[in-house]
Amino acid sequence: MRALVLRHVAFENLGVLARILPDHGFEVIYHEVGVGPLPVAEVEACDLLVVLGGPISVYEFEDYPFLAPEIDAIRTRLRAKKKKPTLGICLGAQMMAAALGARVGPGTRKEIGFSTLHLKDAENSPLAPLEGAPVLHWHGDVFDLPEGSVSLASTPLCPHQAFSLGAHALALQFHAEVEPDALESWLIGNTCELGKVGVKPGELRRQAAEHGATTARAGALMFRRWLDGIVV
Repeated sequence: MRALVLRHVAFENLGVLARILPDHGFEVIYHEVGVGPLPVAEVEACDLLVVLGGPISVYEFEDYPFLAPEIDAIRTRLRAKKKKPTLGICLGAQMMAAALGARVGPGTRKEIGFSTLHLKDAENSPLAPLEGAPVLHWHGDVFDLPEGSVSLASTPLCPHQAFSLGAHALALQFHAEVEPDALESWLIGNTCELGKVGVKPGELRRQAAEHGATTARAGALMFRRWLDGIVV
């Protein structure tokens, strides 16, 4: 089976999913978004689509012209008669929300750092393994809940931290995929953003040292739980 991964910046990669997807029978194929034409047919046809994060906003069409065709392709996939598994993380989740007609826009302030989620119907949620586990938040935009979807989690700053659409589509505003030893590349890649909001890299290193391993373990369990429940 083919898993197509749309990657927007090199340091926001599959993380723990890089080990999990092959265990579930997927061959992983990366497409570096913005580098060459989007493989629209493959976005629509692959067995699993994973849309990763990035430090841009879904509504910045003038600055990043590739956004419109990417969202269009995701919309076609999500609305297709045959429901194929789709996973979106941070920017990817916002793209899924936009593709389904929901508003995406700036939140009251940026949410950066490790903290826990409030899970909704935790026992039956694919997010159940994250109960009580701090996850990494790194976003400034929020989305409304798309019609027909189910809100799975929230934080005080973000009423919809995750949603599902049936059993086949999962959108995560937060990062449960990040390996703890990979955070340094995030700190380097986002140095301008951290400086603007006054978040010190040392504080994020401290949080990662305290919570990163727990997050990665819980995230791996959560992704496996979701993958076990999808039909390809």
